[in-house]
Amino acid sequence: MMGPAHSLSGAAAWLGVGAAATAAGYAMPWPVLVVGALICAGAALAPDLDHKSATISRAFGPVSKALCEIVDKLSYVVYKATKSAGDPRRTGGHRTLTHTWVWAALVGGGCSFAAVNGGRWAVLAILFVHLVLAVEGLLWRAARVSSDILVWLLGATSAWILAGVLDKPGNGADWLFDAPGQEYMWLGLPIVLGALVHDIGDALTVSGCPILWPIPIGRKRWYPLGPPKAMRFRAGSWVELKVLMPLFMILGGVGGAAALNFI
Repeated sequence: MMGPAHSLSGAAAWLGVGAAATAAGYAMPWPVLVVGALICAGAALAPDLDHKSATISRAFGPVSKALCEIVDKLSYVVYKATKSAGDPRRTGGHRTLTHTWVWAALVGGGCSFAAVNGGRWAVLAILFVHLVLAVEGLLWRAARVSSDILVWLLGATSAWILAGVLDKPGNGADWLFDAPGQEYMWLGLPIVLGALVHDIGDALTVSGCPILWPIPIGRKRWYPLGPPKAMRFRAGSWVELKVLMPLFMILGGVGGAAALNFI
């Protein structure tokens, strides 16, 4: 899928989690719901860091471009080292390592660890990166015609304001993990969810997605999981633009209303 659909699906997924959490007795304070939805929208773009044309690869200028080169090469090395006899030959790392549950868990766990142990600046860095990506994804056309610096300033300002809101008692810094020293541990959850939602979205397209690596399926360790080929679509097709994106908006709205006990 394309960037806007990925981001919308990430935001909708977190709002749905908010509704489920409320039903289970772990209601999210509204700042957690809002910040989590934005983080998840940004994280839903992150697996494409292995592709030089992806939104995330250009979002932070030379830094993200250089990181893209490293991630692509790392992904290709891991693919070659772990592929089975049935896996095809590849010339790059796109849709391999970063499109697996392992990567999602490692990145989300790493961000939770950084948030808990790195203090306020680590939290601000996590928020900044994902809010910039959320702007790039959710406001795709507007972001592309604007200056990167303006998008970075919007991300930095939003991160500072939202971190201040979360820091206030009862606003959710200790949501779900409330033991002393566990503040902001939950930040890794929307990051994991966003990456997995991205992978599921890509699995719906013609190429499929190796979400379950390294679990072997048949003769392949990098099995491109997906529905029957007749049910798949091409990225950017009318199915994505006219069916899935409106559906994500509706589901996100319903999830958010349920999470806040409006319905």
